[in-house]
Parts: sequence; structure tokens; C-alpha cells
Amino acid sequence: PKTDIVFLKVHKSASSTVMNILFRFGEMHNLTFAFPQGGGFQLYYPHHFLAKFVQGFSPQSPRQFNILCHHMRFLQPEVQKVVPSSAVYFSILRNPVQLMESSFVYYKGASAFSRVRSLEEFLSQPYRYYSPASGDRHYARNLMTFDFGFNPDGEVSPERVQLMLKAIEASFDLLLISEYFDESMVLLKEMLCWDLDSVVSFPLNTRDSSTKSPLPDSVVEKLKAWNRLDWEIYTHFNRTFWERIDRDIGRERMRREVKALRQRQAELARTCLQGTGSVAPKDIKDSSLRPLQHGGARILGYNLKQGLDRELERTCRRLVTPELQYSSLLYKKQFPPQPP
Repeated sequence: PKTDIVFLKVHKSASSTVMNILFRFGEMHNLTFAFPQGGGFQLYYPHHFLAKFVQGFSPQSPRQFNILCHHMRFLQPEVQKVVPSSAVYFSILRNPVQLMESSFVYYKGASAFSRVRSLEEFLSQPYRYYSPASGDRHYARNLMTFDFGFNPDGEVSPERVQLMLKAIEASFDLLLISEYFDESMVLLKEMLCWDLDSVVSFPLNTRDSSTKSPLPDSVVEKLKAWNRLDWEIYTHFNRTFWERIDRDIGRERMRREVKALRQRQAELARTCLQGTGSVAPKDIKDSSLRPLQHGGARILGYNLKQGLDRELERTCRRLVTPELQYSSLLYKKQFPPQPP
């Protein structure tokens, strides 16, 4: 199994669920993580990544870590200083229309969104609310383009788009698609030579459907146009995703693998969870399993069954521990607080 991994955690794209998979694998195999300085949760995002943002890294004695997976704005020459040269690079993409709808609810306080009531209002005259100069503009336009390190306000010429796609292809071994999450996990498992249980997950950091509303077609078209660079990235890598499945696995075997993954997930849900699945934040009984609530989104969580034996309880708890709590736990393990 491969143990040196760079995961570019793209915002609002099921990336917290992928991060949980990496946390569990890393913990189980005693791997080291490239944590943000001081145990924060982002690597000085939205600045481009620098090696010095990583706890325990110094240019005098460059230390390398197995897994880099916290939010960052990608800059490969700096990333290469903190991970072994054999590291596998991957990321995850989401349809930019749903991505922006999610971003709008989640980052309601961001400057571009703070004065509008709806996405429609924002898109009717975006430049009235959106300023390319504001520090949190990226939440409102071409968020994936930004996370990959490019300029979200760049011109959309065919030449520029091609350069961007080629640069991403040169840096990343695999791009997952969040709409095909289970197929993505099968591809990831194959690439990393992991077993099925290593890529099993429960959806984390997902929001209650009461805050989701379908978008009219006119808005969808405006969203695509406004996030044109993201749309180009998404459509290109959605296509190569399926080409890769056809080439490396085949549709028939993919169906079997996805079925096995879903069966295992259902089995773990029956074993671990009270009720059938996720619950509203107010219904989460164990406060240590309550995810951070952000913006206008209601982020769901889970309740574990009572009376599980110790080993099973530990397995189940890891599957449902929200990102911030899990990150803190692993940070303390890797950098134990010094006794006074």
C-alpha cells in the first residue's frame, strides 16, 4: 500500500469525507501528517502554500511527512519540500453549479455574498457585489481554479484553459469526481493499493436538505458562465475519469466493486449507528461528535450505538469523528504537549 500522499482538499466537494479516510489510514499505519503550524486547520489558506506553514518543518533540516491533506492553495515546488518525491497526488472535483450553490450557503458572510439574499440576485449583476481585489473573493468565483493555485479572474481563452488543464495533469495522478464518490473510492483504492475497508466512509460535513433548493435553468447557465474556468476543469476531468475507468477497470468490474463498497458501508452503518444515518446538529448526543456549524448551512452528524465493544467502538467512532476534532486528536498524538 502507498503511504506517501498529497491530497488537495478542494472546498465543498466531499473533501472532508476523503480527509477522514486519510486520517484513519494514517492513524492505523502510524504515518505522519503535515499539520498547519500550531495545530490549526488550514495551511494559511487562502495564501499559496509554503513549506514553512507546516509544523515541524525547517529549511535547515527539511523533514518530510507522509500525508499532506489540510486545506491549502496548491503550489507544487513548496509541497515537494515537505513530502517524499514518491508521493501520490490526487484531488476531488465537483460540478461548479452545485459547488457554488453550496459555497453561497456555507460562506454567507463572505464579502461577495453578504449583501445579497439569493444566488439569483448575486448573478443578476455580480460585479456589483464581487470585487477581484477582496481577500475572500475566491469563495464566490472559480473556487476550484483558485484552490489549484490559478487566478480565478483570469481570461478564459482556449490557450489559457489548455495550459491550466495540462498543468493540473502534470501535477496530479488522479482527480476524483464527487458526484461519483463510490466509483472514485474504487479508483483511489486501486491507485493506492489499499483494501476495501480503508476507503469505506460515512458522508461528513454534509448539510441538511432543508437548506438546499433546486436552481432554475437560467441560473444554472449563468453559474456556468460565471465559473467558466471551473466548468472547463470539471468537464475535462469528468471525461478523463470515465476514460480511466474504461481503461483500467472496466464498467462491469466497477459495478461489482461499487456494490461491494456499498454493502460494506451499509453493514458498518447497521453495526455502528443509531437509527438509519445522519441526524440534525441538535440531535447529536455526544458533543465531541458534533461538527462545526458554518454560515447558513446545518451540518449533519451521527450518533453511535451504545454498548459496542472497545475495538468496534473505536472503529465506529473514527468513521464519524468530524474533521476538526479528528485533526486535533492526531496533532496531539504527533506533537505531544510538553510537560511544563
